[in-house]
Amino acid sequence: MSGPGYGCLQADEGIGVEPVELRRAVAAGRAAASELGLRVGEVIVVHNSDRVALRLTGCEVLARVAPLGHLADSEFEVEVARRLTDADAGLDAPVAELDPRVAPRVHLRDGFAISLWTYYEPMGPEIAPAAYADAFTRHHAALRRVDLAAAPHFSDRVAVALREVDDRERSPELSGADRELLSATLAELAAAIASGGAGGAGGSGGAGEQLLHGEPHPGNLLNTRRGPLFVDLGTCCRGPVEFDLAHAPEEVGRLYAGADPDLVHRCRALNWAMFSAWRWRRDDQMPDRDHWRAEGLERVRTALDQCGLG
Repeated sequence: MSGPGYGCLQADEGIGVEPVELRRAVAAGRAAASELGLRVGEVIVVHNSDRVALRLTGCEVLARVAPLGHLADSEFEVEVARRLTDADAGLDAPVAELDPRVAPRVHLRDGFAISLWTYYEPMGPEIAPAAYADAFTRHHAALRRVDLAAAPHFSDRVAVALREVDDRERSPELSGADRELLSATLAELAAAIASGGAGGAGGSGGAGEQLLHGEPHPGNLLNTRRGPLFVDLGTCCRGPVEFDLAHAPEEVGRLYAGADPDLVHRCRALNWAMFSAWRWRRDDQMPDRDHWRAEGLERVRTALDQCGLG
């Protein structure tokens, strides 16, 4: 589920833009930035999924280009970033920022929704667990200061995955036993976690639910000269902090003060069940899909065993 740089494959992605549309997206991203007064040199495709990420050299901008069908998602991501970087909300928020030279909004061009971000050159080595946990702590603290009524609950995302699993026409190749496994895992764990009945108070140290990143896996945390920065803020949702921690390596959760380890295990099983649900969609096009179909189901079973629910 992870990879280097911006916008690695997320659990619900895997369908890339066709070559003709990719060329149109590149042209739209270049034109939008140029019209806003930014000097654009070479355009480098960083990531091609349902949304395209482009590095615009010369001005060092990361342009996120999406079809207009994703306009609401793009506007939501920009709103999250804008609020996090407000002086009273995000002084310490370790997140990628919108480009400060243009208006903090989505720009429309040639049938695409385009947002412009500061480009951060990824650095090695991998982020150490202690630094990852510290970034989480600061990110969650900033998110607690943001009032974002439009943010969905994590269970809303689970419900979408559950519909894919329960509809045989949407997931025709999923076997009966595996369908039952995923359906039960999604429905029962989501309900238990949302009600606070999954081993604790339903949040970190009894703190309950809050605004979360939503998919803060290693591919969405860049190691930069500024330190670790979270990217891809469009998955923001509400839930216990353990839902975020379950996306990271296990050592990170152990270093996060007040986290409920049992709840982290349950959230990890839930996250792998959602990942598997997307992979079994009839029209899923994630590279090496057959491998990830099998791997995802195995990860679900392993995670359930870890929390005594296998």
